[in-house]
Amino acid sequence: MRRFLTVFAALFVSLAAFAQGTIPILDRVPGHRVQFHYTYSLSKDGKPMTQVTDGEVTVEDNAFLLSGLGLEVRSDGVSRWSIDREAEEVLIEKVEKEDLFTNPALFISSYRSYMDHIKVNSSSQNSLDVTLELDEDTSARFVLKDIRFLDRKGKSDFTLDVKSLSSSYVITDLR
Repeated sequence: MRRFLTVFAALFVSLAAFAQGTIPILDRVPGHRVQFHYTYSLSKDGKPMTQVTDGEVTVEDNAFLLSGLGLEVRSDGVSRWSIDREAEEVLIEKVEKEDLFTNPALFISSYRSYMDHIKVNSSSQNSLDVTLELDEDTSARFVLKDIRFLDRKGKSDFTLDVKSLSSSYVITDLR
């Protein structure tokens, strides 16, 4: 799960890094709730790796909700809930301010630090295709589709009331 979050966080690096005023759709991110479908794949030494992941994301300020690889991850910027509904497990962790790789929403405010590692493959009014160089022989490609800008609703959608889950769930609270 940590690898998924790390790679997914890189997606936000890519999303935010291209927002430097050259793509109007990303200039609109601040002040909105943003939803999109994502697909990511990894390449090593220029050869595609077999793992391709896709899912849905909603972001508002430093809060996010993402789904993919059978996981649902919610964060209000203070706590993070990683939910595996099939295994009926929930992991609750405190979000650390400097924890950029597990809180992708934080990248929006620090994107300029990663500009040297990003290649924009294409962009349009509601989509973006970028490649992020993770190290000298590994890269990740992110395709964002159906990017939608919504009114802000607050952080209640990004939390999880564990009392709403059945008693069969194993809940590990590390806060």
